[in-house]
Amino acid sequence: MTTFAAPTVAWRGDRDSDAPLVVLLHGRGSNETDIIALADDLPAEPTYAAVRAPIAEGGGYAWFANRGIGRPVSESLADTMSWFRSWLDDVAPVGRPVVLVGFSGGAAFAGGLILDDPARYAGAAILSGTLPFDAGVPTTASRLAGVPVLVAHGDADTVIPRDLLERTWSYLHDGSGASVTGVRDPGGHGISAGVLAKLNDWLTGVATPNGTPA
Repeated sequence: MTTFAAPTVAWRGDRDSDAPLVVLLHGRGSNETDIIALADDLPAEPTYAAVRAPIAEGGGYAWFANRGIGRPVSESLADTMSWFRSWLDDVAPVGRPVVLVGFSGGAAFAGGLILDDPARYAGAAILSGTLPFDAGVPTTASRLAGVPVLVAHGDADTVIPRDLLERTWSYLHDGSGASVTGVRDPGGHGISAGVLAKLNDWLTGVATPNGTPA
């Protein structure tokens, strides 16, 4: 198993409270300082933590080694998920609601985490990304039964292979058993104003007291 340094984390809100924790997971080649800015446009009640991925890549960081865009190496994904869980279990003991919000490579990582242990998370948002199919995590029927999941894809996305986007959309809606909110955006590989507004509504439902799912 690969040994990684302790995570670098950017926070918004009271990290020592028992409020729901929303973990923001950046895209490949980016870092925590980019994605933490999303918190400024999201519900105020949760605490937000943007975690820097553990693998240096170019001028940024990655969540796993891959064998092509959107296709993680199984052993690498297992190592980084274990590293992440060690951090998470320390800052948010079981019982505190945790919601994952991942963009691009961070979406694949969020998908791996929630597929690996669906009961650990209060929900996951998969933004402009694919689930990590064929990478050692289960994608069996009803694996995410009842778990709130937001999936948002850009119809003009040319970064993530179209077959993986469609496979993700199909599995989440028709095979996973998740409670799915789906957003098809006309834009490309990014988080548009429309997707951000939908994410805000969805988080209000899953990560705020007395929230009503959108």
